[in-house]
Amino acid sequence: MIRPLRPEDAEELAALYLANRDFLAPFEPARPPEFFTPETQRGRIAARADDGFHQFAILDGDAIAGTISVFHIVREALQSGTVGYWVDRERNGRGLATAAVEEAVAYMFGELGLHRAEAGTLVENVPSQRVLEKAGFERIGLARHYLRINGEWRDFLLFQRLAG
Repeated sequence: MIRPLRPEDAEELAALYLANRDFLAPFEPARPPEFFTPETQRGRIAARADDGFHQFAILDGDAIAGTISVFHIVREALQSGTVGYWVDRERNGRGLATAAVEEAVAYMFGELGLHRAEAGTLVENVPSQRVLEKAGFERIGLARHYLRINGEWRDFLLFQRLAG
């Protein structure tokens, strides 16, 4: 269901982002035009591999259907990380996101040895909240003005899942 993104995925990923540009715009930070190019995607894949940002392709058969990432990893006493994901508009509602979140959390608790997985959604993004709940996350609160989306600070609902 998921596998690490590779530089050779850049063209397919850029095309998928471009096809979903309008669909993703209400949920993500503003993206410059060059974001949607294979060169930029290749650079993002390479740079993130070096900075502790674990980025995976969500697969639908052999095709990339979206991405899921594990980031903001904090060690010491917290042992926590954040998961973020998106799935192609045409493939929404088929359980791909839920299965990907479950696999990413297994990776976080297994290979990375984390204790806590965190995720956040825009308050109005009910489908993403359902994904997290189906994957065993619990809602833990409201983060006001949490992330800047299209130039505006937006409120997010925060979720967590604990190991064990």
